[in-house]
Amino acid sequence: MSDLGTPPSPRRWTALALIALAQFMVIMDTSIIGVALPEMQTALGFSPENLSWVFNAYVIAFGGLLLLGGRLSDLLGAKRLFAAGWVVLAAGSLVAGLASQSWVELVGRAVQGAGSALIAPSALTLLMTLFGGRPQELTKAFALYGAAAPAGGTAGVFLGGVITQYASWQWVFYINIPVALAVLLASPGVMPAAQARRGSVDWLGAITVTLGLATAVYAIVRAPETGWGSASTWLVLAAGVVLIGAFVGIQAKRREPLMRLGIWRSPNLAGANLAQLLMAAAWIPMWFFLNLYLQQVLGLEAFASGAALLPMTGAIMLMMIVLAPKLIARFGPKPLIVTGLLTLAAGMLWLSFARPDGNFVVDVLPASLLAAAGMALAFIPSLGTALAIPNPAEGGLASGIVNTSYQVGSALGLAAMTAVAAANGSRELGNPEALTNGFSAAFLGAAAIAAVGALASALTIRTPAPAAEPAAEAANAR
Repeated sequence: MSDLGTPPSPRRWTALALIALAQFMVIMDTSIIGVALPEMQTALGFSPENLSWVFNAYVIAFGGLLLLGGRLSDLLGAKRLFAAGWVVLAAGSLVAGLASQSWVELVGRAVQGAGSALIAPSALTLLMTLFGGRPQELTKAFALYGAAAPAGGTAGVFLGGVITQYASWQWVFYINIPVALAVLLASPGVMPAAQARRGSVDWLGAITVTLGLATAVYAIVRAPETGWGSASTWLVLAAGVVLIGAFVGIQAKRREPLMRLGIWRSPNLAGANLAQLLMAAAWIPMWFFLNLYLQQVLGLEAFASGAALLPMTGAIMLMMIVLAPKLIARFGPKPLIVTGLLTLAAGMLWLSFARPDGNFVVDVLPASLLAAAGMALAFIPSLGTALAIPNPAEGGLASGIVNTSYQVGSALGLAAMTAVAAANGSRELGNPEALTNGFSAAFLGAAAIAAVGALASALTIRTPAPAAEPAAEAANAR
């Protein structure tokens, strides 16, 4: 980790630009497929229930392998793993773009997710190495890094619209390849080197947590088709829970586990990660179904649908970079996390009143901006709090945990809200009233998740010393 006695890297801000780009891209890959989904459904033969797996295949691999990525970052060095992740992401993007069958598409998306699972924790570790000993710079670095995540998610919708309408859906994947090549060429000269450390990798733990997550999400996605009361639904869900329980048991017995369970004794770690999980479980279903509402109910074409969500991107970036750091310094992280999640819930609730014969200005714009404000307020303080651990050697693990929390929340939230939407009419393509009923139910469910997140944060996150910021706490702990 960097400290105040070490001369700062002269290229640290260039390195930060690449780190922020990495965060932008790995989150963008969760959303850029949104506008292209209708064309992909037609071209590859996905059913309405299985279409969400184009998203979930990426997120499950991403979320399930993040702990492994964090461990490898600590053992092999963040710089090395950062480069390896971009190679894997480019390979998966090529497979996904060339796919002519649905299963090949899902394989490509899973490989993309695996690449992102290497990039994300190593990027956060590199950020802390460059800025960890300089609290004022670290706050700015967190703001830029934090803005890249929701901005990437929302901007992906816009770029997906442009690409789908003026090129083809395959290019929502091919776009990653030139970006990966550019990063691989630029990063060796600016990223800080880190020595590899001795240690073993818990491959069994990585397999069980990934399979457990995939099984649980699969059960939830299939529930509307097989029935929530069916034995198969509950047996598959139970299998997922058993696998996740086995993962925890493995971690308790391993001398060098994938996730040292004692790390959860770090102050506020559990509460901050729970906030990230529930925030993602509300936010990701919102943009997924909002995009479908714009296209399938309001009748917007791909480009117009993507452009309609640009105001959210601008609002999030402006608030995260300009406003959030000042509010954290004045009020501390906990009030912002709670207020942000409540504001996010209010935006979702407003969206649930969308009409079958509505329009963008009345039914979408104000509610989406309110939701964006909530996301901007809650994201940075919960991220910084989750990374404020005492042991710098576990920086990769902490970043892997917080990224896992976000991606697990994304997968489970979307799976649950897809089931809610399907049960309330979203299967009836071509019927605006039924579709709106389904999407509104999903928005209402997402609002409830965000509200639960606000309550959980209020109960589990302790208020730090008056003048402390999460970023400064992370630096001081090191």
